[in-house]
Amino acid sequence: MCISLSLCPSLTSGSQPFTFHHTLLSSRSTTSKNYPFLIRSRLSMDSTIPEVAYDYSPFLRIYKDGYIERLRGTDIVPSGLDPKTNVLSKDAVYSPELNLSSRLYRPHNTNPDKKLPVLVYYHGGGFCIETPFNFRYHDHLNNLVAGSNVIAISVDYRLAPEHPLPIAYDDSWTALKWVASHVNGDGPEEWLNSHADFGQVFLAGDSAGANLAHQLAMRYGQENLSGIDLTGVILVHPYFGGKEPIGTEGENLETKSMIDAIWHFVCPTSSGLDDPLINPLVDPILDRLGCDRLLVIIGGKDFLRERGWHYYERLSKGGWEGVVEIMEGKDDEHVFHLNDPTCENAVALLKRIASFINKDKA
Repeated sequence: MCISLSLCPSLTSGSQPFTFHHTLLSSRSTTSKNYPFLIRSRLSMDSTIPEVAYDYSPFLRIYKDGYIERLRGTDIVPSGLDPKTNVLSKDAVYSPELNLSSRLYRPHNTNPDKKLPVLVYYHGGGFCIETPFNFRYHDHLNNLVAGSNVIAISVDYRLAPEHPLPIAYDDSWTALKWVASHVNGDGPEEWLNSHADFGQVFLAGDSAGANLAHQLAMRYGQENLSGIDLTGVILVHPYFGGKEPIGTEGENLETKSMIDAIWHFVCPTSSGLDDPLINPLVDPILDRLGCDRLLVIIGGKDFLRERGWHYYERLSKGGWEGVVEIMEGKDDEHVFHLNDPTCENAVALLKRIASFINKDKA
């Protein structure tokens, strides 16, 4: 979810619940018959300073009139050739109806006769901040594609609270179906028609994006998508939770309550912290996970470590027929690699992902 614990205290304050109003925060479409929320422009406001209802700095501010101001992850960097990695990128619309796009990446010097594994990536941000088009994720995908020699699709999805879950799950599935529409070589995006090996498709994400990747693998296991083989899933510091503390979570219940509050914030209609969407350990059909291999990456100093470890153990000892691997960085904090991508442990993390994707080629 890419959110430091400093976001969470105000989520658990004793103040009255706040009714969120929809706000147009970017150029992409936010229209929805189900969410008739307020739209206003700062440029058209009078001189009255709007009053803040909740301040989740340095991530979000929510004003009493319903306006939501995102304070990080909103920067946009252009696509194109990255001279550092020699990776080429461009943007493509995957849902014209919702005006949702993805950013595609491929090695610049790709052999036109060679097909590459497909990596579909979902960004983190607690389901409420970040975008695939900002510097952190653009840089991360450039490095990931260069190291793994894949063609990647970094998916944009609508954010809570204007678009509460399960909307992000549905958007992400729509993006995966769009990718699958290229299996016969006649889809709308030529890079996928020409370079994608749909017999080697991987889903990946960090934090909330890892939660998305898991849920899409579950949906693939039930619905399947004709023509693509979901070979593997990569979950980096996955955002999972649960009502009862597990492992060392019981030693810091205050932090747990803060983390748990994020789920209620982004998914107000959820049945609670033992909803399988946030707690896969209680999912009665977890064994139907629709991939052959899975890699879980956890951080030794990440509060979410226990959830990732127990998820790994559950898959290892349960009835799932795939192969699960785990990597733990002893001193790694939550999504540290996005903040310090050149540090030794971040480089090791990328190498492990590349090894996982290219395992059969070693």
